[in-house]
Amino acid sequence: MRIVAVCGVGIGTSAILKVNAERALARLGLTADVSASDLAGVADAAADAQVILTSTELAAAVREAIGRSFAEIIEVQNYFDVDEIGTKLEESLG
Repeated sequence: MRIVAVCGVGIGTSAILKVNAERALARLGLTADVSASDLAGVADAAADAQVILTSTELAAAVREAIGRSFAEIIEVQNYFDVDEIGTKLEESLG
């Protein structure tokens, strides 16, 4: 499974989301290839992704950037909340 964490610039915030997604997956006993991307590169980064994690504020821009994709876009309110990320991933993957 491939997951892409997306933020506007792709440096700090997406890296935080990536690490916390990996922590959430570990708690769930799941493994995935999790990468970080900025909004400009999300179409390439998410070409073979099953899940895209991003903020509510960026979700519409991500949908527009990726066009037609099979990836599910999961909106995360708090990038630091591993429980929220885990719950949303579990709902998506379960």
